[in-house]
Amino acid sequence: MERIASPYRRNPLLRLSYSAIAPLYDLVIERPMRQARERSLRALPQEVAGHVLLSGAGTGLDLPLLPSLHRYSALDFNAAMLLRGQARKSDLQVDWVLGDSMALPFPDAHFDHVVLHLIVAVVPHPERCLAEAARVLKPGGTVVLLDKFLSPQQFAPLRRLLNPLTRRFATRMDVVFEELLVAAPGLRVVSDEPMLAGGWFRGIVLRKDQGQ
Repeated sequence: MERIASPYRRNPLLRLSYSAIAPLYDLVIERPMRQARERSLRALPQEVAGHVLLSGAGTGLDLPLLPSLHRYSALDFNAAMLLRGQARKSDLQVDWVLGDSMALPFPDAHFDHVVLHLIVAVVPHPERCLAEAARVLKPGGTVVLLDKFLSPQQFAPLRRLLNPLTRRFATRMDVVFEELLVAAPGLRVVSDEPMLAGGWFRGIVLRKDQGQ
């Protein structure tokens, strides 16, 4: 797959909109998603330390829920979001990186685990986001994913009708996870659980094949 140096430059409205909502993001998202985040992050090892990428870390809402034994790299494309995350008190070892989840500034096989929380359905090219997570993941490592996905062949007329508008400034509503997985053939599904909104939000754990 061809890599783009900075795909977000092609969608300045999305970048500006997240700068504008950064001060309100925690108020709107934190409480409704807290339990789902907790459930999802239980997939991270609790005894063996590793290097974990938080791709699309936003304002750092995952930080209070993460196991302390790991080292973390928290990446987001939006400086306003990262500043709020850095201000969040935490005892974790975190490196903050301004970068694009669709064109990660890391070498291949660099991380033991990758967390993709509410980012895959936000980016303009979700297949690139997942493919990049697979690229920087070590063989045998895991991707911990929480997001909203349509099921294959699901009609969902209202979501599809709103998608051309919402994808420009907030999030996509038409992403089918099973179609994305084609872009990352080295990943296999370990678990897939409904989280919120009647299964629209799903918690998915993927593992990278040892030979990849």
